[in-house]
Amino acid sequence: MKAIEKCLLVVALIAVAGFAAPAPAAEVPFRIPDEASIPGDAMGETIRQGKALLVDTRRRLPEHVGNGLNCTNCHLNGGTVAFAAPWVGLIGAFPEYRARSGKVISLQERINDCFQRSLNGTPLPFDSAEMNAILAYMRWLSAGIAPGSDVAGRGFDKVDASLHANRAHGEVVFTAQCASCHGAGGEGVAGPQGGYVVPPLWGPDSFNLGAGMARTTTAAAFVRRNMPLGLGGTLSAQDAVDVAAFFTQQPRPDFPARVNDWPKGGRPADAR
Repeated sequence: MKAIEKCLLVVALIAVAGFAAPAPAAEVPFRIPDEASIPGDAMGETIRQGKALLVDTRRRLPEHVGNGLNCTNCHLNGGTVAFAAPWVGLIGAFPEYRARSGKVISLQERINDCFQRSLNGTPLPFDSAEMNAILAYMRWLSAGIAPGSDVAGRGFDKVDASLHANRAHGEVVFTAQCASCHGAGGEGVAGPQGGYVVPPLWGPDSFNLGAGMARTTTAAAFVRRNMPLGLGGTLSAQDAVDVAAFFTQQPRPDFPARVNDWPKGGRPADAR
């Protein structure tokens, strides 16, 4: 039976059984809670600790971070910027099916994905105080948003998938628009007390080959909307694709477990 015939049969069976197919979730506005709403008790302290761990990840969790990055190098401003992978409403989006994993995963698993890939480190125990603090902060950011809601600005923006990357032009864009902050060799800017004031885009202290940001399309979507920092949206979509193709293909740490990604097929063409 052809796939389209199977789909029609499923729809027909649902109708006969008297069930309606679930309606897509309505989009809800992107809103950030007022910090004054953080309670002044032990729970409030846990929320604040969770934010601190995400903002200052490398220094506070050195045994779990294998490079020079913090979570908020991608999840900008404490995870409160639309289309910069915000954590607003995220608590109600999990468990969620992930094609890369080929299964339904918990939010704890998704967080540890970032620790192992973007931070090139090791996962947090699910029952650790640090994991619970991170979840508490994300839960506070999601206050008032019903589980399953489609929050405007979640994830990254989209770029035209039909655009073909030109890495040579991407190097020109990088030199003109990015190198002044990230360094001519993508090495970032080291902080006076360790870590980085500006994150490295490649090399041993950057994200590894298994990170979502190592994919050209993901990086281009982030760059197009958010970079140069404070001037997001000034690059054309083509420039964003080109510069993403340039820096994502630079040397970076490996992630051997990436061979197990997309176990049910559908591996994207730009997956490293």
